[in-house]
Amino acid sequence: MAKTPVPAAADPSQELPLPSTYEEAQSELEHLVSQMESGQLPLDGLLSSYRRGAQLLQFCRARLEAVEAQVKLLEDGQLKPWDAA
Repeated sequence: MAKTPVPAAADPSQELPLPSTYEEAQSELEHLVSQMESGQLPLDGLLSSYRRGAQLLQFCRARLEAVEAQVKLLEDGQLKPWDAA
């Protein structure tokens, strides 16, 4: 049985840096979820992936909140509903 590489080190002091963009973080997060759902990661790999996923999720949420704040500023202090039509 071949070992699957783990994206984040088991040692928290060796954490990977955060991506530079929301899209990179989202892509990495999707990849982590796919690996975790495959059932092929060892227990330590699952834990490391979960930790990295939590970091990426926090990063994505912070980016979305920052964009929302900028949109509010541009919309004169009110966040208007999105009209996709």
